[in-house]
Amino acid sequence: MSFRVRVLGLVLLVAVAATAATAWLTLRQATSQLRESAAADRQVAARITGELLRYGQTHGTWDGVAEVVRTLALDTGQRIRISTANQGQIADSDTVLGHRPRPGGTAPPLLVDPRPTLRLPGWEYFPSVAKVAAGAIDSYANGVTYAACLTRAGHTVTTRPGDTGVPVFTDAGAAGAETGRGASCVKQERVRAGGTDLDAVLTCEVVRDGARTACLQRVFHERTASVAPQPLSVHLGALDDTGGGGTLAVGPTAAVAAGVATAAVVCALLLSRAVLRPVRALTAASRGLGEGDLARRVPGAGRDEIAELGRSFNRMADSLQESEERQRRLVGDIAHELRTPLANLRGYLEALRDGVLEPDAELLDSLHEEVLLQQRIVDDLQDLALAEAGALTYHRGDLDARELVETCRTAHSALASAAGVRITTDTAGPVPLYGDPGRLRQALSNLVGNAVRHTAPGGGVRLELAERDEMVRIAVRDTGSGIPADQLPRLFDRFWRADAARGRATGGSGLGLSIARQIVADHHGAIEVSSEVGVGSVFTIVLPAAPKRAPGVG
Repeated sequence: MSFRVRVLGLVLLVAVAATAATAWLTLRQATSQLRESAAADRQVAARITGELLRYGQTHGTWDGVAEVVRTLALDTGQRIRISTANQGQIADSDTVLGHRPRPGGTAPPLLVDPRPTLRLPGWEYFPSVAKVAAGAIDSYANGVTYAACLTRAGHTVTTRPGDTGVPVFTDAGAAGAETGRGASCVKQERVRAGGTDLDAVLTCEVVRDGARTACLQRVFHERTASVAPQPLSVHLGALDDTGGGGTLAVGPTAAVAAGVATAAVVCALLLSRAVLRPVRALTAASRGLGEGDLARRVPGAGRDEIAELGRSFNRMADSLQESEERQRRLVGDIAHELRTPLANLRGYLEALRDGVLEPDAELLDSLHEEVLLQQRIVDDLQDLALAEAGALTYHRGDLDARELVETCRTAHSALASAAGVRITTDTAGPVPLYGDPGRLRQALSNLVGNAVRHTAPGGGVRLELAERDEMVRIAVRDTGSGIPADQLPRLFDRFWRADAARGRATGGSGLGLSIARQIVADHHGAIEVSSEVGVGSVFTIVLPAAPKRAPGVG
């Protein structure tokens, strides 16, 4: 996987993980706090309505409820407004606490109805049930009047449940019902107690049994409406309330952020380790390479850019090592090539100086031939060095490949005849080429000279010229001894000869093929070789044909 893709994947992974973790945490906290807030709001609302309900049921009036509202507002932090249909607004916690009234909230009001629910026996004899309902109405009307009076007089009122669901009110602070400030309240109760017309409840007689209780409850509310406390509408909250759940908890957010940061750091460390390990190996190997250790290599496994860099370094190190080995072999080969002839020259010159030998013409010719051979080796080395450095001079122009082949045949005819080898050509019509005629003749002459030297007397060398697929092919085919297949890869090495003894009877300087290959390569071509032991060899120069020109274009 590409290193860039790995880094991008890591960044995306961290970003997605961080976003997902933050979203999950925010949603979880918001949901949890909303639930907690809703539950707390329900508990607060239940407490407020419960306190107000108990006050209405106990006192029989809403007089004095403002103090309860004040206490509840301080305890719960809610703004509380209460009102009835007849009296309108009774109390506002902002006003009670001395604050400027704020705009009310948008929540629907809560209903608090302190009036009791009748519990009537399920007797089949309906007039008896009607009497019980009428008695309950009278009892509640008298009791609630008495409780309201005691509340206004400052007495503490207590209640206990009655048989029919109607509470029984008593004065918890008086020594007796007929004494103290509660005496007038007792008189009011007695004045109020005048009985209820039984016909008022008998109107429910025509109602079916299933709806009879609801009918009696409605009559109960109608007959006690003038004395019972009215249902209370409770409005909670204000528009500018912030509530207690507006801020998300810091602890879980910090924990998740720390977890994501830790994961990012761990991933970054793993990635940096994967990156820095091959970089450190490359640094150590390059340092060793600079110090002369050409055998240093780095692991090249993988398919990312770092692995490709390692493989490129290894290729560079291989090339440097091969170049160093070639240079070392070249120095050894040059020393080998020059040592023997120079030693011969030295021996002959010392013998001439000491008078051991006479300087006759034959000896001088031999020494001159040896000097010429060494001069040829030096010239070939210079040509090869210039060619490999790209500094060899070329004078390119249009030429005919057929003339090039014929010139080489003519130049080597004398040498071939002396060796008993026949040179022939096989050429077609004019074959245009573009290149340096002298350098191309030098390359082809090296191939022809090798072919003649390695062909036994009676054999032949054939020069073949052909053009196909916009390529010019000049083949030098001989009937020599051939070259073993395992030696073909080394044919173009400097100073290498198929003759292991490096003799000069059948070999030249050992640089001709190297020079020929470089010259052909500089002309954007190549040399192909095929050989069979005992049959002969074929060296083929392949060059691009000259581009076709329109008629009349010079």
